[in-house]
Amino acid sequence: MQNTPIRLKKVFDNADFDTAIIMNPSQMDSNFLYLSGFSNGVFEMSFIIATKKKLVLLTSILEYELAAKQKPKGMEVMQFNSRADISKIIRQYSEGKTVGINEEFLPYAYYKFIKKAANPKKIVDAGKAFDAAREIKGADEIENIKKAVKITKAALEAIESDFADGITEKQIAAKFDYLMMKHGAEKTAFDSIVSFGPNTALPHHMPDNTKLKSNNFIILDVGAKYHGYCADITRTFIYKPDRKSLKYKKMSDMYETVRKAQALGLEMVKPQVDGMDVHKAVANYIDNARNGIYKGKFIHALGHGIGLDVHDNVALSLIHKPIKEGMVMSDEPGIYINGFGGVRLEDDILVKKDKGIFL
Repeated sequence: MQNTPIRLKKVFDNADFDTAIIMNPSQMDSNFLYLSGFSNGVFEMSFIIATKKKLVLLTSILEYELAAKQKPKGMEVMQFNSRADISKIIRQYSEGKTVGINEEFLPYAYYKFIKKAANPKKIVDAGKAFDAAREIKGADEIENIKKAVKITKAALEAIESDFADGITEKQIAAKFDYLMMKHGAEKTAFDSIVSFGPNTALPHHMPDNTKLKSNNFIILDVGAKYHGYCADITRTFIYKPDRKSLKYKKMSDMYETVRKAQALGLEMVKPQVDGMDVHKAVANYIDNARNGIYKGKFIHALGHGIGLDVHDNVALSLIHKPIKEGMVMSDEPGIYINGFGGVRLEDDILVKKDKGIFL
């Protein structure tokens, strides 16, 4: 169970606002989940109003009962019946004060509505304060991520029995999503990426009707969501390898190079290390492997934060940022050769006091 006072304190420790208003228009803001801890409900057109000492959820009759059943200790749930009700309650907590909103998420039309309803001193972006609060995961958050990872790995083990000549990427994606639900996922953390053969050289290729053939790569980049928290795991397989072929030898060497690069990344992850330094070291390892035959073939950041969002914050990336105890991040090096195929291996790291560990 989440500790609402601690989460409020973490947000307001970094705040330049008196009141935060987090609104869900048609989709849910992950900051809404962070403060509410809800695992059930859509909460479209619902609001969380947060101050240093108070948390108010404002929702419609459609989800009032769902909110009342799930609310954490310290949250007040209020029902609105009209836009006038919303405006009245928002103004009660915001008039004449500095109000924080999530600028990256909130559509402009709703920004104008909140500004008019709140009659604030000024409106500022609350995004950075929430990012800072969510950066270090609490014990409950870590347990939820661990569970999401466990579900994802169980589905990855099970999916291999479905690999067959002629099956399509779309079919494997559908089977995999079912397996995650079967093992306890509440939903997928993101649209599952499944690619075969030359398509594996495209990191964000989405599954199509490409059919599986022997002696080809398969990549699954997938993740379950559990109690709102995400996993992000990638595995590369070689289907029905022809171990005597030159193609297999090349695929095998690519795989082994990526495996060693991922191990280097994990070894370097420690508190106070700059995430960019880890990325650079892994990229340099790949560039210099086998006399440079893979130089320039690792084409994305080594990793990113993971939490309520699958890309929760920058971590092992192209931006200078110190690694901290309690962060959770991905470690996902890759090699991509257009027209041939690619290898990516991804696991999720929890940063401990003196090292990182794979979940």
